Amino acid sequence: MHGHLDAAPSAWVRRWAGWIRPGGAVLDVACGTGRHARFLAQLGFEVDAVDRDRALFEDPPPNVAVLEADLEAGPWPYAGRRFDGVVVTNYLHRPLLPALVESLERGGLLVYETFATGNERFGKPSNPAFLLRPGELLEAVHGRLRVLAYEDLVVEEPRPAAVQRICARRE
Repeated sequence: MHGHLDAAPSAWVRRWAGWIRPGGAVLDVACGTGRHARFLAQLGFEVDAVDRDRALFEDPPPNVAVLEADLEAGPWPYAGRRFDGVVVTNYLHRPLLPALVESLERGGLLVYETFATGNERFGKPSNPAFLLRPGELLEAVHGRLRVLAYEDLVVEEPRPAAVQRICARRE
């Protein structure tokens, strides 16, 4: 089982990772097999990776701490912790959005990308509970973070999908 070897990091995460404070602490939310945690670790970040199924993340590198936690049923496991970067891809649990914003240090970067309304025409996810409404990521950071970039579009790679993505910084 070496599925993580063929899962390239998201182009959005690659684009913005260099804007995170060098050597900083980064949180990878709903990390799955760890494609972003591995990528960030290679860049020299201290990475905390969290998922409800820790077994998905095989052989984490030494500078990655993997935590198994149910982010939807349990308490926020990082209460009081601050990160220089928070990375979320292909995951949406709306009640977590304020905690993610609060978890950023001054100068910290939120790099978020997930499926949006309209994705149902391409397949899964099609449940509105897992699809961002138009402008929803902008609303989540409004008045709290400075938006550096935002996109709401259809992408062709790695497969056709409707996505929203944002990069925003705590000033």
